[in-house]
Amino acid sequence: MKLNRASAVAASALLVGGLAATSAGTATAVGTATAAATAACSINLGSITAGGDMANAAVTATSPATVKRSTGPHMFSPGLAKLASTWTISLGVGADYTWSGNVIVSGTLYGGSYGVDSTGKPFTSLKSRGVGYIGYKTIESSWYWGKTSRTAEYRLRGDGVLYRYTSGGRVVTRWSGYSSVKTMALISETATYDTFLATTNGGALYTIHIPVTGAPVVKKVRTSTWQGFEYLVAEKCGTQSTLLAGIDKDTGSAYLYAVGHANGASTVIKGLGKVPGDFKDPIYFLNTAEGNAPLFGE
Repeated sequence: MKLNRASAVAASALLVGGLAATSAGTATAVGTATAAATAACSINLGSITAGGDMANAAVTATSPATVKRSTGPHMFSPGLAKLASTWTISLGVGADYTWSGNVIVSGTLYGGSYGVDSTGKPFTSLKSRGVGYIGYKTIESSWYWGKTSRTAEYRLRGDGVLYRYTSGGRVVTRWSGYSSVKTMALISETATYDTFLATTNGGALYTIHIPVTGAPVVKKVRTSTWQGFEYLVAEKCGTQSTLLAGIDKDTGSAYLYAVGHANGASTVIKGLGKVPGDFKDPIYFLNTAEGNAPLFGE
């Protein structure tokens, strides 16, 4: 069920409260932060543990950063989940709610969901959306809503082919040439384009601007030092900025960055320091609420 503006506020409160079979944990970016001052903004780092459980780390960009961890239901056999898109919470008319997102398990793409139904009973669900997804680097979904609405799904294959699926998956666009991309995170979803922030194996940081019509436009943001992150997770911060988390699984560390409205090499990026605790789960992604305003980082 789609959230209205009032229930979006309730969803944000529920999200911060904790991720469980009878509650939830997710994110809302708050405050009027810019790239130079983002202390009030928050991001919810969703994850799937090595044992196959859903989890969340609610991180607030105070100085130093604070984190509140919570766990959800067991959904996967240990080690089989490989990648996940953003997971989104949708509220019902009573106490019921649904978390939903896409996940690759072994080589199969699934639409996953869990939550509490209208009778108060917890549930989990996985529905196959197709096979042949071995070796993919990123899967993501965008949803712009305003005077108009627009959705798209993106999947980056291991050989560097980037796919976009629109019109319920009926229209497929593909672009090659992205084999050097290591990981990427969605930072903008507008009426006319989506934008990803991407790292390369060599350590560079780029934006990939993907218009509704036409070819993607790639701009270099930084030339080096970003190769250590296996995952980037991004959330809106203020009206035009981004709170970015870079996760280094080799060291089990997460670092926060305030990223100004993206503009190539002129983009302002401020390091906000290391997030307390270990970040060693195999998979990370954004947890958010369906009624939150669309991302607008570029």
